[in-house]
Amino acid sequence: MIRVLVVDDEALIRTGFQRILDAADGIEVVAAVPGGQAVRTAQEVRPDVVLLDIRMPDVDGLTVLAGLRRLPHPPVVAMLTTFDMDEYVAKALRSGAAGFLLKDTDPEELPFLVRALAEGGTVLSSKVTRAVVDGYLEAGLQEPAARSLGRLTVRERDVLVLIAEGLSNTDIAARMHLSTGTVKDHVSAILTKLEVGSRVQAALLAERAGFLKPTRDQEGP
Repeated sequence: MIRVLVVDDEALIRTGFQRILDAADGIEVVAAVPGGQAVRTAQEVRPDVVLLDIRMPDVDGLTVLAGLRRLPHPPVVAMLTTFDMDEYVAKALRSGAAGFLLKDTDPEELPFLVRALAEGGTVLSSKVTRAVVDGYLEAGLQEPAARSLGRLTVRERDVLVLIAEGLSNTDIAARMHLSTGTVKDHVSAILTKLEVGSRVQAALLAERAGFLKPTRDQEGP
């Protein structure tokens, strides 16, 4: 059972997310609270995944994220936003968020996204990925990591591509015919060589470096 904490200042959003996720197999919303109660609640209920509003009136989402990351057993955190372009998203990713999604995400997709987060996958909303990648990397904070891409082995580069495609360790293991433990070792080596703190940071570097195949919309005629 995947334990989820929903953090949002709007009761309607909290209730909606809770109803959608509680109806899904293998997922339980253990609490749904406003931002000011988030860290204390996380300490009490110990969720696996936190869906965290990035902008709240009572406390900034980035402040909550920092508090969650300091917990002894920090949960996986994905940021929620209503904006197609939000300057806070890049800051959240640099602070250790595992991804972000829009609040108007298709309800049928939400349980799949939560499962992907719980399994170590990345969640990057397609509506804002390009803007975030550009803002995240053009700030110059990831230049040392970008130069380190050349240090990856062929197998590590293959794993990185699948990370960037949003696959979990389990899915990568099945795709590459490896054990999950071996995939975890590769992921650890990738993060160390790239000098980044999360899978989503590595995924963004892979995107910017052109590791991913272009989508049909991006391809020329």
